[in-house]
Amino acid sequence: PSSGGQVVILNGAPRSGKSSIVAAVQDRFDGPWLNLGVGVWVRGATPPRYRPGIGLRPGGERPELEPFVVSAFAALYDSIAAHARLGLNVVADVGHHDAYSTPLGILQASAERLDGFPVLFVGVRCPIEVIMARRTESKARGDEHYVTGSPDDPFPAPVRRWQEEVHRPGIYDIEVDTSVLTPDDCAAEMQRRLRSGPPGDAFVRIARALS
Repeated sequence: PSSGGQVVILNGAPRSGKSSIVAAVQDRFDGPWLNLGVGVWVRGATPPRYRPGIGLRPGGERPELEPFVVSAFAALYDSIAAHARLGLNVVADVGHHDAYSTPLGILQASAERLDGFPVLFVGVRCPIEVIMARRTESKARGDEHYVTGSPDDPFPAPVRRWQEEVHRPGIYDIEVDTSVLTPDDCAAEMQRRLRSGPPGDAFVRIARALS
């Protein structure tokens, strides 16, 4: 395939700061960068009764959704490839994990779908204490989507599972910690890597490591 468009995939848990980094990339990187990430996909494309779709959290909680999740991830990554093939740059925030009720191997399949394209795979890390604080702030603003803690259960099981699963196997081209870096700082680190190299090869290594 043509490698005219650069692809940046941001992987991390919900509330780790991925969408803010996407906005910073779109603001500071040269040329148009199209956001094809999980938020756009879930809110803009997925029927409500099939949500959270590709945002399905670890733990095998909704096995009836998993066949759809497989197809949705395939479509998402084929769409990313189609845009890149036309020379368009893509930034996409995702929360990858393979902790479903059955071993689906979605991360490996996704990596294979971008074989031959320039991909920078970014691990977006954030301590669970900071994530819980952000969840509490979101709920205080009226967003009931996020699970929050309590004095008896400060780190609910769904949040812990995200922290445990989202960074397996932990193969990245670059990692950023949003508890110490601003979104602009993260974008700047990624921009330096894209400009100075070496080219990203994490997706190639993932496809081999998980095969």
